[in-house]
Amino acid sequence: MKGGTICNMDNNNNNVREEKNVMERYNKLKSMVVERKEQFDRLMDFIENETSWLTSPASTKYHLSKESGLLEHSVNVAETMLKIKGAIAPEITDESCVIVALLHDLGKVGMPGNPQYLVNEPSEKQKIYGYRPDYPYRFNTELTYLSVPIRSIYLALPYINLTEEEVQAIAYHDGQYVEDNRSSATHEKPLTLLLQYADSWSGFVIEK
Repeated sequence: MKGGTICNMDNNNNNVREEKNVMERYNKLKSMVVERKEQFDRLMDFIENETSWLTSPASTKYHLSKESGLLEHSVNVAETMLKIKGAIAPEITDESCVIVALLHDLGKVGMPGNPQYLVNEPSEKQKIYGYRPDYPYRFNTELTYLSVPIRSIYLALPYINLTEEEVQAIAYHDGQYVEDNRSSATHEKPLTLLLQYADSWSGFVIEK
């Protein structure tokens, strides 16, 4: 057996283990939603079976730009939120943390049958020279434009009741990095601040 073949087998095995690990962590987080379990389960059934939630990348070319990167990022954010809130904001429920963390980037799935991210194909010139595309994924230009937080809320609300604090957290989770969020400055609730920091920590530290 050639060395390259062995390396490929090892990489495949590692990928399988990573995916299994993410799913185990994901299922543990879902079990923390108790008070709105019925609503949450309906929402999860919808996004897991009718959208690209389980396979979508987290970005086109930045953090976790790979299959199932969005799910891994959402799990990282939820776990980070729970750690932070346990230390400085124990009054916030695990349920709220899990819900906003898992849903904050839900809009990246696009719509059922019409995902936001598509696998990027190499240009004709790149094909000639055997080059890969400049980045793994591209935006779906046929999808009606909505910001990710707005689409996240749009997809979630038919299935689950969200509190005002949860809506604010999802809507402004990008913090002051986004110009449209300037109006929320100094008005953020604790849940929003927790999500903003957990999202940044996950994207810039854990997933770097």
